[in-house]
Formats: sequence, C-alpha cells, structure tokens
Amino acid sequence: MAASRAVRRLLHLREMEEEQSAARLESALGELRRLKAVQAAARSRERSGRRLVAASAQTGELADRLAGAEEVIAARRHAAASEPKIRTAEQVVALSREEFLAKRVARRQVELLIRQAEAEEAREAERRAQSETDDWFLRRTR
Repeated sequence: MAASRAVRRLLHLREMEEEQSAARLESALGELRRLKAVQAAARSRERSGRRLVAASAQTGELADRLAGAEEVIAARRHAAASEPKIRTAEQVVALSREEFLAKRVARRQVELLIRQAEAEEAREAERRAQSETDDWFLRRTR
C-alpha cells in the first residue's frame, strides 16, 4: 500500500499552505513590532518634552516650557492613538499563530499517513522477500 500520488500532492498542498500561513504570521508580527516601536517613540518623545519643561522651569524660558508642554500632549495623543491599533495587531497575531499551528498539524497528519504507508509497504516487501527465500529453500531441498 504505497502512498498514492494524490496523498503526496496533498502533502505538497499542505506544505504550501503552511508556508503561506507562516508568511502571514511573520507579516502580522512585523506589523505589531512596528506599532510597538511607534508607541515607544511616542513615549520617548513625551519624556523629552517633560525634560524640556523641567529645563525651562529652571531657565525661565516660556517658549521652551510651552513647546515642551505641547510635545508632551502630542506624544500622549499619538501613544493613545496607537493603543487600539496595537490591540488589533495582537489579535491578528494570535489568529495567525492559531492558523499556522493548524496548518502545521494538518501537514504532519499527512506526513504520518505517508510514513505509515511506506512502513506498511516495507513490511510487505520484507514479507514477500522472506516468503521467496523460504520457497527457494523448499525447492532446493526437494
């Protein structure tokens, strides 16, 4: 019972599906990393704005204080706007990971079927070879 061509084609199809799913997962992870980097940049911008406000309080520069306060407000607004996008990206990553794992399981199931068919074929070939050897010895002794 050799693995049929259809089963081998199915394995090839499952491999391609798994590769595509892995690519989608990597893309979703890249987007999540990008969004988190944007958020980290906004937090850094907020910290630099606070430092500018603190420095202007010591020097008495009103323009620096106002610029620092606006920088803090803009950074907070930017960070807040990125939060829902990050949550959505995290959900996409989770779904993509589940899909990828499901595709991997499907591929492994087909691989298992093929390995079992090959093992059965090997056992059958070994049985036939032993039977032929037994027959040869029986014919030889007669």
